[in-house]
Amino acid sequence: MQKLFHKLKEASRARSDAEFCSKIDGALQEADESQLWIELLREDCGIDGRNIERLYVETYELIAIFATMAGKTRRSQ
Repeated sequence: MQKLFHKLKEASRARSDAEFCSKIDGALQEADESQLWIELLREDCGIDGRNIERLYVETYELIAIFATMAGKTRRSQ
């Protein structure tokens, strides 16, 4: 998750829409990878509970937000 927030910080400093989309795409990839690890913990390692579910939902929501941000920025160009 640390890489994800680093990518977001970089996106906030972007000098162009193309650079912004590139950085948001990086954050999207990091969020997707985080979600994969959470799925592996749940399904393959049998780790469950409220905390892991909240992390999964939060990661899903971040993915949706980043995809929307990148898509709207690309359409506005």
